[in-house]
Amino acid sequence: MGQDEPSLSLVWDTFTGYQRTAALKAAIELDVFTHMARGAATIEALASACAAAPRGLRALLNHLVMDGFLTREGDRYGLSATAAAFLDRNAPAYVGSAITFIASPMIVECFTRLTDAVRRGGTALPDDGTLAAEHPVWAEFARAMAPLAGMTALLLANLLDAEHAPGWKVLDIAAGHGMFGIVLARMNSGIHVTALDWKNVLAVADEHARAAGVEARFSKRVGSAFEVAWGDGYDIVLLPNFLHHFDPPTCEQLLAKAHAALVPGGRVVIVEFAPDDDRAGPADAVCFSLTMLASTPAGDAYTFAELEAMVRRAGFAHATRHQLEPTPARVLIAAR
Repeated sequence: MGQDEPSLSLVWDTFTGYQRTAALKAAIELDVFTHMARGAATIEALASACAAAPRGLRALLNHLVMDGFLTREGDRYGLSATAAAFLDRNAPAYVGSAITFIASPMIVECFTRLTDAVRRGGTALPDDGTLAAEHPVWAEFARAMAPLAGMTALLLANLLDAEHAPGWKVLDIAAGHGMFGIVLARMNSGIHVTALDWKNVLAVADEHARAAGVEARFSKRVGSAFEVAWGDGYDIVLLPNFLHHFDPPTCEQLLAKAHAALVPGGRVVIVEFAPDDDRAGPADAVCFSLTMLASTPAGDAYTFAELEAMVRRAGFAHATRHQLEPTPARVLIAAR
């Protein structure tokens, strides 16, 4: 069917899309994929392993088959390649924990109030939405998103050639899970990282630094990136998935602080969901603008051109654009 032909199935699939999210979230919470990877292949075996009712599992498993996460032959179920790679807790590339944040009550509420957000031009949640000071949602984010962020962080470390760096002093702003700095430190024993974030969030990043064995080269600055002194002498300032929460003048304020914190020739490294300059793609980045509308007072998914203009106004020189394939993350690197 062409794009110019009416599609009732597109409308219906979108009407019911939240149900697919709920089904996947329930399966992750019940550890369905992990138990299946261990050999539980029938409703009866899974009922015992998951402590769930056979009737409930029948409905859930068949839905997951339709969604492409499970296979079925008669009364036996199996993992699709996608589920085996990303949703079994014991898989090296497990990312199932991300749904804890993405489908958390607060994020869902942002979209429940989307009509009001569109009318206002910003979040309809009270107290600045997710940007309220020391909001507990960010500690939840730090735990839930670490596996997914670790993959992106490894791609970024390779882009920066961190393994062969002579030794860097790195500042990770709004570090969250801390994975972007932690992976750099893990790849090179000469890299020292300072993570800046709220106290409850840094407690999670600390756990990740200890698990990675880099705690001796992982320092913390507690508080708001707008209020805490950053220090200076840094070779790299990381701004991973942070600028999209704010309007351009606020982003430029942060970038000016990054400029002041860097040594001559030091680099600010911006990781974002950046749409193409015409905002016609890629899909993940274009759609992310709506997430920022729903959850922040003035945030947006900024195009590369918009980010480049911000870094120039903050005093940086030439900027380079990069794509962290196969993730949707894009990177802008600008030198002082």
